[in-house]
Amino acid sequence: MMENDLLKKVRKIEIKTRSLSHQIFAGEYHSAFKGRGMAFSEVREYQYGDDIRNMDWNVTARLRAPYVKVFEEERELTVVLLIDVSSSRAFGTSQRLKRDLMAEVAAVLSFSASINNDKVGALFFSTKVEKFIPPKKGRSHLLHIIRELIEFEPQNPGTDIGEALRYLTNAIKKRCTAFLISDLMDLDTEGAPRYENALKIAVGRHDLSVINIYDRRERVLPDVGLVCVRDAETGEQIWVDTSSRRMRSRYERWNSHAADLTRQMLHRYRVDSVSIATDQDYVRELISFFKNRA
Repeated sequence: MMENDLLKKVRKIEIKTRSLSHQIFAGEYHSAFKGRGMAFSEVREYQYGDDIRNMDWNVTARLRAPYVKVFEEERELTVVLLIDVSSSRAFGTSQRLKRDLMAEVAAVLSFSASINNDKVGALFFSTKVEKFIPPKKGRSHLLHIIRELIEFEPQNPGTDIGEALRYLTNAIKKRCTAFLISDLMDLDTEGAPRYENALKIAVGRHDLSVINIYDRRERVLPDVGLVCVRDAETGEQIWVDTSSRRMRSRYERWNSHAADLTRQMLHRYRVDSVSIATDQDYVRELISFFKNRA
């Protein structure tokens, strides 16, 4: 992409998503994520009704009187976007490609966080962490993230969500608000997510949400006769007879089963999630997602 074209596209996304963040998402984002992080403030003597889980036993033993820790809401959050840059994102059969929708959603989240004076960082991953942009504040920093979202080309075509989650766990020591933005196409042969162990550890350290971006043709095939399909991540090609009702039914059942396994896993670890199709209004879906979290 030419430099002028790139700058125009960055500016276009900034204008659209910054406006949405100011008008719509800032309040919803604030309600959904503020107050989740609590910072230690002081200790004081125990009062009737205090939660005994907040007892400071060291101070209690030293002063021979019950004392509790007092916490206050953290005024600023650290937001980290884990963005899938594998080759499967370059797919879309309706209004846009998955990669374009991912870029807009990530930009909206970035500006919403910035309006609330939060730091924002980004982690681009394929089968490895391709690039990590440490959390910072400022418009120039956000534009740098958006530019990378548009321009970045990964070295590897595949997907390893577990690797991204492990990197997050190791790189960000303080609890952060993290968004995994991906098509979640990281499954074993049975359709089960391959990243459950890494997710289990990550949600113990951070406030993780999942935004699943997909195209409807990935879940339901149309009847268009004999077609050659290619796996964008492995390069494998096969011919598929989409006129076969049995074949289409098997395809739909497998994808439905895989989606159910992913939903069950996320529910098991209490991870909030939303699925957005490339032909959907992501504004409505994100607002609903934020309200459900609040």
